Amino acid sequence: MKIFIDTAETDELKAAFATGLVDGVTTNPSLIAKSGRDFKEVIAAICDMTDGPVSAEVASTDYETMVKEGKVLADIARNVVVKLPLTWDGLKTCQDLTEEGIRTNVTLCFTANQAWLAAKAGATYISPFIGRLDDLGQDGMELIAEIRALYDMHDYETEVLAASIRGVSHVKDAALMGADVATIPPKVFNALLGHPLTDKGLAAFEKDWASTGQSIL
Repeated sequence: MKIFIDTAETDELKAAFATGLVDGVTTNPSLIAKSGRDFKEVIAAICDMTDGPVSAEVASTDYETMVKEGKVLADIARNVVVKLPLTWDGLKTCQDLTEEGIRTNVTLCFTANQAWLAAKAGATYISPFIGRLDDLGQDGMELIAEIRALYDMHDYETEVLAASIRGVSHVKDAALMGADVATIPPKVFNALLGHPLTDKGLAAFEKDWASTGQSIL
């Protein structure tokens, strides 16, 4: 499963990319607003940091304007993926951009039916929102499993991009359910590595090694 980082903060991305484990980035209007920077400048800066896909979302909701915005975003850098809402106009836009060779990420998916329509529209990625379903007392991971089964059954090439991830368990479960990608907030990404027994064991090893008075170098 590929790892994308869900942020528009370039400092957070520098630290994440330094691990060598990050495959791409997702952004949205809320994250851009939080950064306080110019939208196009942020996307261009992020694209300069990675060869992986960088999702940049359109701001409009009508078909004609979304097509225009999508082309503008795609022109920022070759690795831009145009993010579109899961609406009828969004799916029409997805079809048009796909036909022009522009990759798309159809977002705000909450049902397998929506994911099916997005795949038929040619979406490169579908973004089911796990955490938001959990907030309503539903099982977000069940949706991941349904989409995975549906896509495999019908040989759709659209990749399942697990989004709205709230914790490390979501990451693990998304991988076990067969998601192609998990887009992870920096805080959750950093928490993936930690475990108190790892820290305890390392401290013991360091103490024992220091007692030998030896050096490998």
